[in-house]
Amino acid sequence: MDLETGIHQHQVKKESLRTVLTLAYQSLGVVYGDLSTSPLYVFKSTFAEDIEHSETNEEIFGVLSFVFWTLTLLPLLKYVFIVLKADDNGEGGTFALYSLLCRHARVNSLPSSQVADEDLSMYKDIISPAPSTFSGRLKSTLEKQRVLQKCLLILALTGACMVIGDGILSPALSVFSAVSGIELAMSKEHHKYIEVPFACIILIALFALQHYGTHRVGFLFAPVVITWLLCLSAIGVYNIFHWNPHVYQALSPYYVYKFLKKTQKGGWMSLGGILLCVTGSEAMFADLGHFSQLSIKIAFTSIVYPSLVLAYMGQAAYLSQHHVVDNDFRIGFYVSVPDKLRWPVLVIAILAAVVGSQAIITGTFSIIKQCSALGCFPRVKIVHTSSKIHGQIYIPEINWTLMLLCLAVTIGFRDTKSMGNASGLAVITVMLVTTCLMSLVIVLCWHQSVVLAICFVVFFGTFEALYFSASLIKFLEGAWVPIALSFIFMLVMCVWHYGMLRQYESDVQNGVSIDRLLSLGPSLGIVRVGGIGLIHTELVSGIPAIFSHFVTNIPAFHQVLIFLCVKSVSIPHVKNEERYLVGRIGPKEYRIYRCIVRYGYRDAHVDNEQFENDLVCSIVEYIRTGRADLDSADEDAAKRREEMMVVGTPTTHLDRIQVREDDDDVANTELASTSELRETRSPPVIRPRKRVRFVIPESPEIDQNVRYELRELMRAREAGVAYIMGHSYVRAKQGSSLIKKIVINYGYDFLRRNCRANIYALNVPPASTLEVGMVYHI
Repeated sequence: MDLETGIHQHQVKKESLRTVLTLAYQSLGVVYGDLSTSPLYVFKSTFAEDIEHSETNEEIFGVLSFVFWTLTLLPLLKYVFIVLKADDNGEGGTFALYSLLCRHARVNSLPSSQVADEDLSMYKDIISPAPSTFSGRLKSTLEKQRVLQKCLLILALTGACMVIGDGILSPALSVFSAVSGIELAMSKEHHKYIEVPFACIILIALFALQHYGTHRVGFLFAPVVITWLLCLSAIGVYNIFHWNPHVYQALSPYYVYKFLKKTQKGGWMSLGGILLCVTGSEAMFADLGHFSQLSIKIAFTSIVYPSLVLAYMGQAAYLSQHHVVDNDFRIGFYVSVPDKLRWPVLVIAILAAVVGSQAIITGTFSIIKQCSALGCFPRVKIVHTSSKIHGQIYIPEINWTLMLLCLAVTIGFRDTKSMGNASGLAVITVMLVTTCLMSLVIVLCWHQSVVLAICFVVFFGTFEALYFSASLIKFLEGAWVPIALSFIFMLVMCVWHYGMLRQYESDVQNGVSIDRLLSLGPSLGIVRVGGIGLIHTELVSGIPAIFSHFVTNIPAFHQVLIFLCVKSVSIPHVKNEERYLVGRIGPKEYRIYRCIVRYGYRDAHVDNEQFENDLVCSIVEYIRTGRADLDSADEDAAKRREEMMVVGTPTTHLDRIQVREDDDDVANTELASTSELRETRSPPVIRPRKRVRFVIPESPEIDQNVRYELRELMRAREAGVAYIMGHSYVRAKQGSSLIKKIVINYGYDFLRRNCRANIYALNVPPASTLEVGMVYHI
């Protein structure tokens, strides 16, 4: 027995190692595409203006030393060994850190948050610090001070905006730098007319193919990046041994001191170009949800890091022996490539730049989805391009916006110098935001000493602040672009978040009480019509004002009413068995239910037909297992009626109801002789739309009242489902300030009218939709 167990454990361990290595291989194409193309433009951007390459080689060796230690301290030490450990249940990125802090400090930007959300399994691993500790006092301060909560949100949004800005700048910089290799094959007068159009054509093709999804060509990404890294390593080794075998001495930090001593202000200003060597490092953390910590660490430490170091050493070795060149292209990547290899390397470089651009574009889609799910960005159309690969999404509106802005940057700047200044500021700002959020994670989430958090901020923050100042000084030379882009996106996010909060508060204040709803009985002439009425609302409690407005004008509502709230919670994923919160409004005979559907900020929403079936099955499960003491008229019974129960999707209770798909109308609900849930499909025929027949099992365990309620629900489902949604018009109250009027009446109203509906992902048929117009004064 022990021998067999040992053999089994060895097989599991072997399979686990194979899985990790496979993920490490795949991460090369998805995570490191942008970082691996940085040798194309680092030296060229660094020596563009502020410093010159002299005979002493102090400048080139100083830049090499700076690049080496920057790669070692930021991507290797900070991200690989520290930041990757701060994952949010396997997810990474700026908003993952923010949501992690929100849960541990009980801070939430979502107005629809509930106490019941804290019962989700991903919340249960939170350990509250002792109130007497610094972590406990900081947690208490954050929970009490609304100003600090807003500052934390603004910090996270700043990082998100800079990531979006990098999604515009990095593709332009990578592609333009890759195609700049043609400058060595033609005269200066001609190459400038070829580079920009060629780069624009590649960028247009890149964005035009986004809707196909990366999974269709993703298998090519890793081989392309591996081939590119091997080219860098081989060329680097060749240049080292052929031109200057002693270049390794420049890795000493002493050359940093000599570089700064000689160049002084010029050397400090050139740090904006050196900074570009870590472009794409944030992707290691942002794409953590697609891979694992170990796989990303293995790929970086064993392949990416050594290849980049060899590439930069090779360029420095070549340039240390080439000081005076007749043309203007003496500093750059392609001059260090042997003549016979330049065209093949040019092709591989362009492919690697496309792969790197694809990675940052996908990351931009991901961060916008997270912002939208957490109520900080207008709702946009999100297309999941792969049913198998998690996180592969496409956002049409954002894609074409990015393409236009990327083309504008390429045509407007036409050189890597200005593009590098712009991209460098975006990159270092994201790193600074990550450093600030990580210091809070160390104290609040890891419960470590505040001294450790201060050391983390001082060590990495000082290093990054040096680069930030060097990038910011280039404001008029291109660095204004990420600031302007971030300001626009930040304005959109803040206006949307502010307007959404105020509209939600107005909805809560103007909501109809349950007592008033129950008073709308037969004595008032209310008519109940067949079918299920799904009343979409943002509220998680109470009755929305749109329902009162609807009943006042049309004194009739459906046989079964379901107040539906589809909301996001500040965790990446919600398990299927915890997705639905179902409760009852009023006594059983009113047949009014409340259903709250919870999604994580990285979850994919199901389509309409599947959603309807899941929703009805969850209510059936609630009726079947609900409490039987809800019909009394005392106050305790009224409170119990408002309590909600967690119900999973039908996959968690497939053994209780029989489901049949049929095209014909069902007059009566049939009873089954078994307690299994199975799906019986008719022979394949051409049908416009499937009808679902739910069959209640004939079992003595089911109470007659429960059986009767289930029959009514089934009849209503077979009669059809109508989606009743509010079409709101938002206006600022009279007497509001001028700024508030501009924000609400123009800004928020424009965004709300041009964004997607909250349940657009359900693909609700127009024939089943009923919109109720209402004006909100906030």
